[in-house]
Amino acid sequence: MVKLGICPVEITLKLIGSKWKLLILRNLLNRSIQRFSELARSINGISQKMLTQHLRQMEADEIVLRTVYAEVPPRVEYSLTDKGKSLKPIIDAMHDWGMKFHE
Repeated sequence: MVKLGICPVEITLKLIGSKWKLLILRNLLNRSIQRFSELARSINGISQKMLTQHLRQMEADEIVLRTVYAEVPPRVEYSLTDKGKSLKPIIDAMHDWGMKFHE
C-alpha cells in the first residue's frame, strides 16, 4: 500500500534509479547467479567500491540475495529475489525503448 503523498515512480527510482543498479539488474536477469568478479567484469566503468555499495543497498532493499558459502576460499554469489525478478518487465521495456531509439 502506498502512503498518501508518496509517488510510486519515486519509489521505483529510489530502488533502481541509478545507472549501476540498472546494469546490475540487467546482468542478474541475463545470468541468474553471478559472483562479484563476474559482475565487476561485465559492467564497464564500475569501481569495486560502487559495485559493493549498490549490491549492499539492493540487498537491503530485498532486490538482491547475497549467498555466502563456507568454503576456503570463501565463495559469494548474487542473485535476484522474487522482488528483484519482478522488475524484469521494466528492464525489458527500457531495452525495447532503447532499441527503437537507437534505430
